[in-house]
Amino acid sequence: MTHPIIRDLNVRYTTKKFDADKHISHEDMAVIEEALRLSASSINSQPWKFIILASDDAKQKFHDTFANKHQFNQPHAKAASHTVLMAYDPYFSKDKFAKRVDAEVSSGHLPAEMYDTFMGAYAFAQANTDETGFNGNWTKAQVYIALGNLLHTLARLGIDSTPMEGIDSELIGETFKDQLDGHICQVAVAIGYHKDGEDYNHGRPKARLPLEAVVTTL
Repeated sequence: MTHPIIRDLNVRYTTKKFDADKHISHEDMAVIEEALRLSASSINSQPWKFIILASDDAKQKFHDTFANKHQFNQPHAKAASHTVLMAYDPYFSKDKFAKRVDAEVSSGHLPAEMYDTFMGAYAFAQANTDETGFNGNWTKAQVYIALGNLLHTLARLGIDSTPMEGIDSELIGETFKDQLDGHICQVAVAIGYHKDGEDYNHGRPKARLPLEAVVTTL
């Protein structure tokens, strides 16, 4: 199949070694940032923060968070052009949701007279909230929607990527506490360009189950 979407998905793969001398342009980073902002989420909750590590200082701090575990991902911290920390709000409250509804009205997307009606959508978040106010299982799921959007955006731009759950969420939380502002990071994406001749995963054919094993049309 030659459709551009399928081409993107066939080209995309998990990079095993980045070229530290190649950097993503400011223009492409602007596209990436806007794509993250435009990611879909349940009830337009947007319960996330995306921390982009670009400076040598930020990369070193991220590198140091691998002190205790997941050292197999540590080289990406410095070699990748950027890393995106994708964090979720574990206590997404009704007051926080109200700020999203305010944006719905101010953007012109939602008529002002429907404000209270749309606020009622928080009931879905409430159904996923325990007695302590924790709804992190639900908000974390929203981050993975943004992750999928990011991976396809990168593929379209011809930028390589490595999604990483192999990170130390606790140390990241301590190191980037001010930036995370109460959000929790349990997945990050290293982005940049692969190292020619040294990335063993580059150019290999896709290994996926056959279509009929995963897609059923009724």
